[in-house]
Amino acid sequence: MDVNQRIISRLAVELNVRPEQVSATVALLDGGATVPFIARYRKEATGALDDTQLRQLDERLRYLRELEERRETVLAAIDEQGKLDATLKAAIDSAETKQRLEDLYLPFKKKRRTKAQIAREAGLEPLADALLADPTLTPESEAASYLRPAEGDIPAIDDAKAALDGAKQILMERFAEDPELIGQLRERLWQDGELSARVLDGKQEEGAKFSDYFEHDEKLAKAPSHRALAMFRARNEGVLSLSIRLPGEEEAPVHPAQVAIAKQFGISDQNRPADKWLAEVVRWTWRVKLYTALETELLGRLREQAEKTAIDVFAANLKDLLLAAPAGQKVTLAIDPGLRTGCKVAVVDATGQFIDQATIYPHAPQNRWDDALAELAKLVKQHGVQLIAVGNGTASRETDKLAGELLKALAPDQRLSKVMVSEAGASVYSASEYASKELPDLDVTVRGAVSIARRLQDPLAELVKIEPKSIGVGQYQHDVSQVQLSRSLEAVIEDCVNAVGVDLNTASSALLSRVAGLSAAIADNIVAQRNVQGAFKSRQALLDVSRLGPKTFEQCAGFLRIHQAENPLDASAVHPEAYVVVERMAKQSGRNVKGLIGDSATLKTLKPGDFADERFGVPTVSDILSELDKPGRDPRPEFKAAEFREGVETLKDLKLSMVLEGTVTNVTHFGAFVDIGVHQDGLVHISALSDRFIDDPRSVVKAGDIVTVKVMSVDIPRKRVGLSMRLDDEPETEQNGDRQSSRDEQPRKPSRSDKRQANKPSESPAAVGALGAALLKAKQGK
Repeated sequence: MDVNQRIISRLAVELNVRPEQVSATVALLDGGATVPFIARYRKEATGALDDTQLRQLDERLRYLRELEERRETVLAAIDEQGKLDATLKAAIDSAETKQRLEDLYLPFKKKRRTKAQIAREAGLEPLADALLADPTLTPESEAASYLRPAEGDIPAIDDAKAALDGAKQILMERFAEDPELIGQLRERLWQDGELSARVLDGKQEEGAKFSDYFEHDEKLAKAPSHRALAMFRARNEGVLSLSIRLPGEEEAPVHPAQVAIAKQFGISDQNRPADKWLAEVVRWTWRVKLYTALETELLGRLREQAEKTAIDVFAANLKDLLLAAPAGQKVTLAIDPGLRTGCKVAVVDATGQFIDQATIYPHAPQNRWDDALAELAKLVKQHGVQLIAVGNGTASRETDKLAGELLKALAPDQRLSKVMVSEAGASVYSASEYASKELPDLDVTVRGAVSIARRLQDPLAELVKIEPKSIGVGQYQHDVSQVQLSRSLEAVIEDCVNAVGVDLNTASSALLSRVAGLSAAIADNIVAQRNVQGAFKSRQALLDVSRLGPKTFEQCAGFLRIHQAENPLDASAVHPEAYVVVERMAKQSGRNVKGLIGDSATLKTLKPGDFADERFGVPTVSDILSELDKPGRDPRPEFKAAEFREGVETLKDLKLSMVLEGTVTNVTHFGAFVDIGVHQDGLVHISALSDRFIDDPRSVVKAGDIVTVKVMSVDIPRKRVGLSMRLDDEPETEQNGDRQSSRDEQPRKPSRSDKRQANKPSESPAAVGALGAALLKAKQGK
């Protein structure tokens, strides 16, 4: 079996699909096809693999190809040394992970001159072999025959102790490079080992936010992502030390790992002359050679696993945010709240184009409340404003109150509504090069207000202009691999943009560049041509755009929409290559194409099989019929906004048992953060999300959801709010100055006797205290 076939066979097994599906998908990816294009328009070839499966296949394909490249390198390197026998080659050929491959290569890897190598050069390997093979030999007596003077850079062997030390180094290196032993110990430490965190002396006060981990033990393999990353951050900040231990190692007469090493090489204590010396070799092998290396490697594995989970959480939240309901094409007035410098106001038309601006000073120190109301009323009436977007930053609730008074003053003359909008990342956008090109004549602060207005109209179209990491829906995003994070988030954005579709004649270059097949340069060329020649009349006209050739057209055309186009299908998700199928449908129905679109009664009479052929199978034809029934349908939900409770504007306004409405801003593995309008998101712990047991908060809520919550705890000094979506829950009140808390909010610190507690399906709310504080601090710092 050649390399490609081996990869395809393995992917088929991992994804539980047919090899033919994998082979076709790999060919499409290698040919430059994008995942959104393959998922929507090549279902016959892939067997209808969805975008999630395709992303997974693409990621694994990259890994397996890297593995095969490394395998060839390893085989060539060992063969060059003349040490590649049939058994070793078979083991290398069957290695299924990069780690296993490196274990096999370790003894043959070129390394700096070690103590073991010096000992071999001094002729001590026969001594090591003899004592290992026959422990009845007396080490000191055997070593006496290996004494020798110095020669060149080989030191002298002056006595038996020096000879035995050299032999020990040889065996230590041999034992520590045994691939089977390394693999066995690695997996035992991973499965049975405990992650132990301890605070460093004198760091208790400085690292108070990590106090939950000052004396913390839990199963290494089961440490949740958020706790692992919190501990790694604490270690990086010099607050904690982390180590890995096996259960019972402190009480055992011999460390369990040393027992495994001795067993692997047939070493046992039978009171023979060399047994004590061999036991010392085993002890040194574990302590000096293996323990530190395996601990570093497994902490790296834990971090990598935790990072992947954190990235997945970020990606899922970003997807929910990007696919949040758009308010639609309505004239929108946005207010970016502020105190001393005033509130920046921007008005955009229904398509998001900037049309007016103002600065108002309703708050301290100027307190020009009535003037601000008058200015806003003038802008509303002058431009026919339909929506007011209030940024959720500093002074947002006070500004929201101003907007509320405006609505009351204008009603019923104006059909007007107000919405609180997250302004996370707006300042990043306003200072970006893209914003300076898009809004060159506006001050940076006004650009931020424009962005707030646009993200209410269409979150997807506006948020693609902002670096995803600045949107604020991830946990520990600066601690994870930035390469992996960027790759994952870019994939999410691409999938979301193409799932919704893009209006070719109104989309920004930032949005167009996310369409399948379009680069930033080609997107700029599309906008440039549109600015010069006017709106595109047909998809086919895209072929006139500089650098947009047939292959790019194939990838992007189906995701671009042209309303009022010459061909009505250009406003749908039907790909131009499949227009002939629609024409056949229209002909059989006795209708023209335009008349067929949206005619549900006629479309229901058509059978996909009647129009399938060698090029377009039943899956594609079925998709075409669905699209014709509801052309250009938006997969996003209907727009709805949370109504914050009047009079509840700061943490001090919160009371226990208060029931409020809020918006989910962030979902993690331990719960969900909810904006209830007090400038500090509250946490609904996973245990308080539902009356039934759940292991994934996203099965109950997602970012952007409007939820009703009850206040369970308020900790003003630490700026923490505990919430519950189980409205029958009752807080157990314990007054402490400004603080109201539930009795179990501050648990005793876990000790080794509590180590198995961490393996329970659901942890207590207190267990995420340090994480919650760190995450909230990170959110505030954006």
